[in-house]
Amino acid sequence: MILMNDFKREEESLISAQLHAVERVLRSGWYVLGNEVKAFETEWSTWSGATNTVGVGNGMDALEIGIRALGIGPGDEIITTPMTAFATVLSIYRAGAVPVLADIDPDTGILDPDSVETCITPRTKAVMVVHLYGQSAPLDRFSALATNHGIALIEDCAQAHGAKFNGKACGTWGTFAGWSFYPTKNLGAIGDGGALTTESKEIDERSRRLRNYGQSVRYYHSDIGLNSRLDELQAAILRERLRHLTQWTEQRRSIASALYAGISNQRVRALPLPTEKERHVHHLFVLTTPKRDNLLAHLKAAGIDSLCHYPVPVHRQECCNGIRIAPGSLPRAEAHAATCLSIPCHPSLTSEEISKIVDSVNQFAG
Repeated sequence: MILMNDFKREEESLISAQLHAVERVLRSGWYVLGNEVKAFETEWSTWSGATNTVGVGNGMDALEIGIRALGIGPGDEIITTPMTAFATVLSIYRAGAVPVLADIDPDTGILDPDSVETCITPRTKAVMVVHLYGQSAPLDRFSALATNHGIALIEDCAQAHGAKFNGKACGTWGTFAGWSFYPTKNLGAIGDGGALTTESKEIDERSRRLRNYGQSVRYYHSDIGLNSRLDELQAAILRERLRHLTQWTEQRRSIASALYAGISNQRVRALPLPTEKERHVHHLFVLTTPKRDNLLAHLKAAGIDSLCHYPVPVHRQECCNGIRIAPGSLPRAEAHAATCLSIPCHPSLTSEEISKIVDSVNQFAG
């Protein structure tokens, strides 16, 4: 089976380096918020172009902590997308704010700025854009929109490690950005992990308090915080894996180009690649077809793994009944959710496997 992610294929040298990193932590005798976290925060800032990095427990917490650090809370609205992992919207709920859903661009699946405009009210405090599937959103338009309306721009970068827009890194356009290091991400740990990045000293300092019970110094609590600390083991492993991320990104881009060039089945549509290569880091390679279930079964029979990201848009989730959406409905998000599926695009794929994936998709008869 050609898997969506195949961690067992990773190079022995990387496995050995990670084992040494674990030993380094164990022998240090310090397991939470120590030197490994500090070092990773510095290294991630350097790699991602961020000014400040705050290591936290996971990507959802990064978004929630950032929202709370901005002072956004009950009654305040944040506009975001219905096509995303549920953690995006859950972070808004957990911060006590009100999520509002706008429609998407059908060519990318990414939040549409024009639809966002129709959702803005006097209660709108921010727009949270998700760089879906690893592709940068049109950040020039979102930046202008946020400035024009006096609201914050929040970037959900969980899938976009290393993506850029107009030469400027994703995660450096907004007031803050949330990152996930879940194992399947382009940079993944061996468990949960996340980070918040920001250029704001105030948000950085408050986020550091919020992640650690809200304490400014030990036993002195200036904020009602939470427990969301990137642990030393995950930080140490992320440091070793970060050394490979640039190479992995180029491999993903090469594989995505080969898939896009090879797939030529009129029953299946691959989402178009951006003109600027640096805009996409190909966390996922996404196809759409009205016969999705048939294609899923066809690929499985051919020994190829595939998944749907995401088959149920947020406003159709049972727990989100009554959530406010753009005027009318969200037809493009619903159409995309009903037809999308992801095929393998991870850096360990061989040329033979890429050819097999292309051939299997092209042989699909619907």
